[in-house]
Amino acid sequence: MAERAGLTRLTGNGNGECGQGDCPNVYRTASGSFVMQGDVSGAFTPPQGEGLVEIPESVLREAVRALGW
Repeated sequence: MAERAGLTRLTGNGNGECGQGDCPNVYRTASGSFVMQGDVSGAFTPPQGEGLVEIPESVLREAVRALGW
């Protein structure tokens, strides 16, 4: 498993479609930015050093609720 130190997991804590599984999730970094985990998307070719992932709307809604927005 990849190192996730310094990340706060906002989704996948038992309320979503994956429960405790290791599927689409949203993390917040210590600097306040976000890291998305999801299926690799081939919608278009991103610039070098960037990547595309696809996550369900339900995961984004869960992240927003976790942040209290």
